[in-house]
Formats: sequence, C-alpha cells, structure tokens
Amino acid sequence: MHAYLNNKAFTLIEFLVAIVIMMVGLLGLLQAVNVSISHNRQNQLRNEAVSVADAYMARELAKGFEAVSTSQKKYTQVEQIPWRTLNTMQNYSATRTGSSYQNSKEVSYQVVWRYKGVRYTHEIASVLSNVQQ
Repeated sequence: MHAYLNNKAFTLIEFLVAIVIMMVGLLGLLQAVNVSISHNRQNQLRNEAVSVADAYMARELAKGFEAVSTSQKKYTQVEQIPWRTLNTMQNYSATRTGSSYQNSKEVSYQVVWRYKGVRYTHEIASVLSNVQQ
C-alpha cells in the first residue's frame, strides 16, 4: 500500500531550518571578521601615532640643547598633522610640552587621534642635558 512513499528525503521545513541554522553561523563568522578588521585598524592607527611621535621627537632632539625652545618654565604647542595611513589620510594632533630646569630640558609629545568616536593618545618624552665640563 505504501510502496510509493519516500521517507529518505528532506521535507521543506527541515530544509528551511537547516538554512536558518547555516545563516546564523555565517552571520556570526562575518561579525568576527568585522571585529578583527576594526581591531587591526585600531592597531595600525596606534602604530602610525607612534611613528608621528618618534619623527617629531627625533626632529626636536636633532636641534641640540640650545635650540630647543622652552621660553617659559612650561611651554606648550599644539599642531594638527594629516598623516597618510593605508592610502587614507588620518588626522593626528601633536601637543609639544617643554620644561626647563637648571641644566636640562624636558620635551614631550602627546599624539591624539580619534577612531569611531573614541579618543586615543600616545605620549613620548625625553630629557636633554647640557653637560658642562
């Protein structure tokens, strides 16, 4: 009587449930890719900020002790820096702070940038001494 029934095939409902389960898994995988791309971009921006700070500090230290400006007890200068990162321009802001002591000067740079509305900073500092013999 039931010779024509095929019990080995998928029903339409089983097929739709399998598709839904597979789609949830694929969406989770795509979200993981988005998170990893975001973290990668964050790290690249931080590395570029370190490069900006290093370049500005090297330029400052190359001047020599006498040419480093600390006209007051505490000196601050802010500069906007467009910097190429991965074929796009990223805006960094570098704040130079200088302090003068007896025979030494402290120079520090704080580099600030924004990514997805969050403010990030990197700071570098160095001390120059005027050694008198």
